Amino acid sequence: MAERGVDLAPLPKEVKDQLAELELELSEGDITQKGYEKKRSKLLAPYIPQTQNVDPGLQSIQLAPGPGADSSPSPDAGPSASTRQHRSHRSGGARDDRYRSDIHTEAVQAALAKHKEEKMALPMPTKRRSAFVQSPMDNCTPPDTSSASEDEGSLRRRQAAVSAALVQSLQNSEFWINRSIQGSSTSSSASSTLSHGENSKSHNHVQSQNQSNALADVLAHTRIESSNVPPDVTSTVPQERNSRVETGPSPVVRGMSRGQSRSSMMETADGVPVHSRVSTKIQQLLNTLKRPKRPPLTDFFLDDAEQIVEVPQPDPNTPRPEGRQIIPVKGEPLGVVSNWPPALQAALARWGATQAKSPALTALDITGKPLYTLTYGKLWSRSLKLAYTLLNKLGTKTEPVLKPGDRVALVYPNSDPGMFWVAFYGCLLAEVIPVPIEVPLSQKDAGSQQIGFLLGSCGVSLALTSEVCLKGLPKTPSGEILQFKGWPRLRWVVTDTKYLTKPSKDWQPHIPTANTDTAYIEYKASKEGTVMGVAVSKISMLTHCQALTQACNYCEGETLVNVLDFKKDMGLWHGVLTSVMNRIHTISVPYSVMKACPLSWVQRVHNSKARVALVKCRDLHWAMMAHRDQKDISLSSLRMLIVADGANPWSVSSCDAFLNVFQSHGLKPEIICPCASSPEAMTVAIRRPGARGAPLPARAILSMGGLSHGVIRVNTEDKNSALTVQDVGHVMPGALMCIVKPDGPPMLCKTDEIGEIVLNSRAGGTMYYGLPGVTKNTFEVIPVNSGGTPIGEIPFTRTGLLGFVGPGSLVFVVGKTEGLLSVSTRRHNADDLVATALAVEPIKTVYRGRIAVFSVTVFYDERIVMVAEQRPDASEEDSFQWMSRVLQAIDSIHQVGLYCLALVPANTLPKTPLGGIHICETKQRFLEGSLHPCNILMCPHTCVTNLPKPRQKQPVGVGPASIMVGNLIAGKRIAQAAGRELALIEDQDLSRKLSMWPMTMHQFLSEALQWRAQSDPDHVLYMLLNAKGAAVSTATCLQLHKRAEKITAALLERGGINTGDNVVLLYPPGIDLIASFYGCLYAGCIPVTVRPPHPQNLTATLPTVRMIIDVSKAACILTTQALMKTLRSKEAAASVNVKTWPTIIDTDDLPRKRPPNIYKPPTAEMLAYLDFSVSTTGMLTGVKISHAAVSALCRSIKLQCELYSSRQVAICLDPYCGLGFVLWCLSSVYSGHQSILIPPMELESSLPLWLSTLSQYKIRDTFCSYSVMELCTKGLGTQTEALKARGLNLSCVRSCVVVAEERPRLSLTQSFSKLFKDLGLSPRAVSTAFGSRVNLAICLQGTAGPDPSTVYVDMKSLRHDRVRLVERGAPQSLPLMESGTILPGVRVIIVNPETKGPLGDSHLGEIWVTSPHNASGYYTIYGEESLQADHFNTRLSFGEPQTLWARTGYLGFVRRTELLDASGDRHDALFVVGSLDETLELRGLRYHPIDIETSVSRAHRSIAESAVFTWTNLLVVVAELSGSEQEALDLVPLVTNVVLEEHHLIVGVVVIVDPGVIPINSRGEKQRMHLRDSFLADQLDPIYVAYNM
Repeated sequence: MAERGVDLAPLPKEVKDQLAELELELSEGDITQKGYEKKRSKLLAPYIPQTQNVDPGLQSIQLAPGPGADSSPSPDAGPSASTRQHRSHRSGGARDDRYRSDIHTEAVQAALAKHKEEKMALPMPTKRRSAFVQSPMDNCTPPDTSSASEDEGSLRRRQAAVSAALVQSLQNSEFWINRSIQGSSTSSSASSTLSHGENSKSHNHVQSQNQSNALADVLAHTRIESSNVPPDVTSTVPQERNSRVETGPSPVVRGMSRGQSRSSMMETADGVPVHSRVSTKIQQLLNTLKRPKRPPLTDFFLDDAEQIVEVPQPDPNTPRPEGRQIIPVKGEPLGVVSNWPPALQAALARWGATQAKSPALTALDITGKPLYTLTYGKLWSRSLKLAYTLLNKLGTKTEPVLKPGDRVALVYPNSDPGMFWVAFYGCLLAEVIPVPIEVPLSQKDAGSQQIGFLLGSCGVSLALTSEVCLKGLPKTPSGEILQFKGWPRLRWVVTDTKYLTKPSKDWQPHIPTANTDTAYIEYKASKEGTVMGVAVSKISMLTHCQALTQACNYCEGETLVNVLDFKKDMGLWHGVLTSVMNRIHTISVPYSVMKACPLSWVQRVHNSKARVALVKCRDLHWAMMAHRDQKDISLSSLRMLIVADGANPWSVSSCDAFLNVFQSHGLKPEIICPCASSPEAMTVAIRRPGARGAPLPARAILSMGGLSHGVIRVNTEDKNSALTVQDVGHVMPGALMCIVKPDGPPMLCKTDEIGEIVLNSRAGGTMYYGLPGVTKNTFEVIPVNSGGTPIGEIPFTRTGLLGFVGPGSLVFVVGKTEGLLSVSTRRHNADDLVATALAVEPIKTVYRGRIAVFSVTVFYDERIVMVAEQRPDASEEDSFQWMSRVLQAIDSIHQVGLYCLALVPANTLPKTPLGGIHICETKQRFLEGSLHPCNILMCPHTCVTNLPKPRQKQPVGVGPASIMVGNLIAGKRIAQAAGRELALIEDQDLSRKLSMWPMTMHQFLSEALQWRAQSDPDHVLYMLLNAKGAAVSTATCLQLHKRAEKITAALLERGGINTGDNVVLLYPPGIDLIASFYGCLYAGCIPVTVRPPHPQNLTATLPTVRMIIDVSKAACILTTQALMKTLRSKEAAASVNVKTWPTIIDTDDLPRKRPPNIYKPPTAEMLAYLDFSVSTTGMLTGVKISHAAVSALCRSIKLQCELYSSRQVAICLDPYCGLGFVLWCLSSVYSGHQSILIPPMELESSLPLWLSTLSQYKIRDTFCSYSVMELCTKGLGTQTEALKARGLNLSCVRSCVVVAEERPRLSLTQSFSKLFKDLGLSPRAVSTAFGSRVNLAICLQGTAGPDPSTVYVDMKSLRHDRVRLVERGAPQSLPLMESGTILPGVRVIIVNPETKGPLGDSHLGEIWVTSPHNASGYYTIYGEESLQADHFNTRLSFGEPQTLWARTGYLGFVRRTELLDASGDRHDALFVVGSLDETLELRGLRYHPIDIETSVSRAHRSIAESAVFTWTNLLVVVAELSGSEQEALDLVPLVTNVVLEEHHLIVGVVVIVDPGVIPINSRGEKQRMHLRDSFLADQLDPIYVAYNM
């Protein structure tokens, strides 16, 4: 294996160490790739066996041979060049030779070979097999053959270029490649779409030096399973906080059994299993991103910069124009010929009278045989009849429908030129203005709406058509013609001869001398897709015909074959207008005939000895493909072959190839006449036929690099990136031409500069009809010189063509302004990119003629998108391989990155009427996500070079003194806030309440219940509702006490429980849960409430239950009979060990027993209960809550919400942890108010249950969760009228509090308020609470505080941990709602999580809290208290060192508002931004997943939900697709765009999954870490995984 073959085993240890050190330097970016390779080869030099059989001296010779080198083929190069030439023509319909160029193909091969040295394997997207099954599986490459994806020709062409590159690449591919190849002798798993059947051959592949597939090919098909940690892509190291309590073997709660939990994975990076397909691909992706990007990111960072993007600095080596200023170029004078007619209609009148039998037009049928011939006599008489009918027979005498000067649409199919000619000349004779348009075929035609805009702007209300065409138009069920989208109302008139009236004897048409009135309107589509009408005056029309006659030397009676569209452009100018002026016989060959018989035009030329033919490159190409069917055709009669799209730079190869094939059929080389035209200026330049034997015009070989900077440079150094262009002849007779800068003021270009051609001529269009503003910028341009002074008075017209004037005043065109893509100050031509893509072999993946290239603006620059139609039989691997090679070729030749390359199923791109691709419509579909690609590759990492520089974290060395001074100077407050003082409130209350409250009630809830059972036994504390809204059970104080006693007795008897044992309570939401809680307190046990497993989904939910039981070391389980059966069922045994449950006591039918005594804890610091919950990061944490904390919390809630025994509160929450449990089980017993309990799961069967309860019981205070609110918003939003009719009234609700441990979901609460406003809900009622693990309730909007306030913060600042308030609606602003009023007795402070120092109120920091109801600590079974101790009892590093704080793990900030609180002071609001564990550190900035997810969910209507996480500094976005699977790939570019635009981040992986895949916990929060683990363990079954490169 050449140098790679060094066996590393026998190397001395110090060499190995040095190699390892080098690896590290490279991965950390301390050394460049080049430096690394140099040092490495130096180290290994002494150990390399010198067996390379390639003499280094030959390397330079072996590079791509020149044109002459092919003549003596090497013995192994297969058939000689001549047979190859033959084969390229035989390849059937696969090639579109408009873009064919052997030079270019070779250049691309060389570029790809060069790339192979540098590029590593790109990961192939993963696709679910059910989606997009396009081809039977057997079409794919069979696994045991070598890749058959290249045709023989391309292999040989590449061979020479690759052989030299191979030697080089063998010396410098990276070290891990070696390992990966050795490690991949086993083929990868079938599921890995990477393997391409080459693994088995990888060894001999590499060793055989003359194999043309270089090492890189092997890499593309080997699994990279190196288990070293993937490299860091950016330079900043994420500051990972220690994850919260990992109790037990890191519990993974949803959908994964413990066996797959994170701790059991082979740790490569962050617990990623090595043999996971996904991680291998991401590993590859990282390897592709490891190399430094070509355009360096310049240093740029300002904290509050308004300017986000980095403006690329001009490169000093950029080529600049050096020539002198161009002088306008004059065409030859337009000669005046005596018998030229005064108007075009006059010419028709003359021929109609004097040469009536002379043929004017021959139309062909679908087989290519002549169908009819229209003579000049017939043409004249029918046009006359039509003119008479239009003016006199459509309305009444007094009110004619048409007047001279009105605009009329001409709607005729391409196969019927005769009807069109009659209609066109009929309109000219009637002096109405014809507007030829395409036949609308359906409501959904690409661009049909824009045609409507054209008709509207031209004021068209009448359409002429033929009977056949009218029958074919789409109709409504009642038989009327469909009203097309965006079209004005039209009256349709049929112009077949039988419907026309013969003019009366005294009627003569008015034929004035040509003047400046409009003669006809030709449509053109702009780059944006709008269709405008170019008005051509009568004098322009006539002058243009004269200029063409002079330039093309037309003679009377000649025959012309026209293959172009006769409705516009060259087809109309030559084939309809100039031909009539010169009495030429036109043979019209429609597109439909060409499709059926591509050679038909050549046969027509041969049969009718035509002198002139009018074609496009496509027709040349089709004729070449079919020419072997016809031996005896002669083109010797042609004196001029006009190539209408000869201005396309890629036409040169078509002309050459055509000449090559047909020269033997009499085609003379000098008659090929490319020309340039534009709808505005009409014909710009045309090559005149040369003299026989005269030398053919020279060609320009230009450097593409120079072109991209708008400069003409003859290509010398790198022949890979050259563009060969042919001239389009001289400027038209009577015209004046300049070249001006395409953008900005029309400044004259220098002679070596590319610019837009502008033309002054009487023979051009005069205006865009009905659009004066746009007209001025196009038709009335006065060029200025470098000083900015106009060069004269005469106005020029912009042609939209980019080019230059070469030697001998020859005009060269290199592209069109509408195909121009300006990417970071360089200009690229869409056609050039298409040509490069088509030169990438093998082309059997896509259709050659069906490639669209356009640019979209994303993140302040244009990004290039290429869309192609994929052949139905192309395999996934072939497509992917072709796509990745196109990316490399374009990158190499044009030095520009493709942002997105998409393949769509065959025949799905929107078409223009003549079969081309409708670019604007394609772009529109791409941006709105309705293109439905079947394959897509995004490469934002290479294209996006204007991101700001990653932020470097400043070292924190700020002491207390500077903080104090800083605060004094800046006038910033320390960010802290506190609820009301408990002591003050107590004093006021004490005098009133003390008489009835026993003092101990402050300490133990169990005593509170006993006291209530004695003092107020019949007071109903709880009422449980079912789905129908009926009370299924209630509990008075005495009943609850008695039930608790029964449970205590059972515990002590059957459970054999000791004081302080943990007891798991496994109940559905209800009163049994509450009773057993107090039963445990009475028995001196510690209750642990656990959500029961879901009977329909035991495998997912039971392991969590089991885990909590194991982690809490429960001595006994209290539950219902039904759940007891479930725990012991066969189904349960499938997912957990059911034999080892602790004692299970069923509390349904307990005997009436009283316990001997009720336990009273010795101190209030003893544990009351354990609160277990799964955090959003998938961490299961149990916190210890003491009796003192319970009563302090209940007291705070009682005071905040003013709860008394006369109150009723409705609770629709899960009662298993956090504030939900406190409100459900504890608060009523403490405060004595009545709680109406509504289990949230009941809402699934009866949505209005919660709201109707509020209305029925006239509830003032209610508590719910976000899931409940979302259910009501989505499910009842449309039914408010019906609910109102049923008498539902929410005006009684004073506070509706959403209980959550997250940032308030503002959009949801606002939607809820707005939707139910009609039912009387006060907009002030809805608010949120906030709690965390360390303190179950920090904020709760009660009755006393001011309304919660909303602020708008700047997201850019937030990423830097700064808080900058902005106005509503400011760009990049994020609305945040206060999380509720801070509870009495609670103090919060905002702290820097790293330095633990207090922050000012303009900073984002961690929320720390101190209060009597803080939890006492985590409940853990490993003595890992030291790790978590700082979450509970931690001190500030300065400022107030004596207070003990608990760390909530949430980031937020405090702001002093203008509102006043109860004591009359200004109110301090606490805003929660997000969980610290969940934040993503990317590019040195801090992102909150929810913000990115909000953007992603807005990107496309079919994204139901999304979640993001990072994997080794790559951002992974998972989106749930609610639409059909064919929309899956539409989401990839849209998601990438929106995250780049709004967050300045590049998405690394986009995963599209089914709805419901993103795991959600019971509180409705996303479990992103689970999702991440499932993704990396390959358990998501995604529809599609796209790896952005």
